[in-house]
Amino acid sequence: MTSFPIIAFDGPAASGKGTLASVIATDYGLPYLDTGLIYRAVGYQMAQSGLTPDHVTELARLAAHLDMSLLENPNLRGREAGEWASQVAAIPQVRQALKQFQIDFAHSPKGAVLDGRDIGTVIAPDATLKLFVTAAPEVRAKRRWLQLVKSDESLSFEAVLADIRLRDERDQNRSSAPLEMAQDALLLDTTNLGIEAAIETARRLVTERCGKP
Repeated sequence: MTSFPIIAFDGPAASGKGTLASVIATDYGLPYLDTGLIYRAVGYQMAQSGLTPDHVTELARLAAHLDMSLLENPNLRGREAGEWASQVAAIPQVRQALKQFQIDFAHSPKGAVLDGRDIGTVIAPDATLKLFVTAAPEVRAKRRWLQLVKSDESLSFEAVLADIRLRDERDQNRSSAPLEMAQDALLLDTTNLGIEAAIETARRLVTERCGKP
């Protein structure tokens, strides 16, 4: 690796992009940002403040002055936080308020790895490498259900699948920065890949473009 790359991981919920992005960031010693956590933090604050997605001005203000220490809150990893994030992420004013922070992070002199929904299309269209990570909705729902059922035994697979499909619809059809694969992105479908196989495939694709870490 002769220079510090920008590596973008995009894809729908529970596709595995976050796991792959964190591994690659560790491999290359690059700063890593899970942009979904930013939206989860805003959504969490929305719920804690008794706001709804209709309170656009208030939510945009929360996003513009986001306390980054919130990203360490374990409550952001839960099912509810994921739904709240999907709601606030569909609000153009919230996306705009968070946009510059993400752009600045991506273009750090030390390079960066980011995962999200619009990294390769909006945040870092000049990324060294763009990977679009996806999987069938049923496979993604099963992965997410296996994570969440550990803390909520009453949670059904059908409920998680419905959540996944709702989030896909919202992400793909929002007016601001919808989820879509960048024209120059490489597709990584993890439907039939275990975690180790997916990691090795991602490593190979990154090495081919960015060189060895």
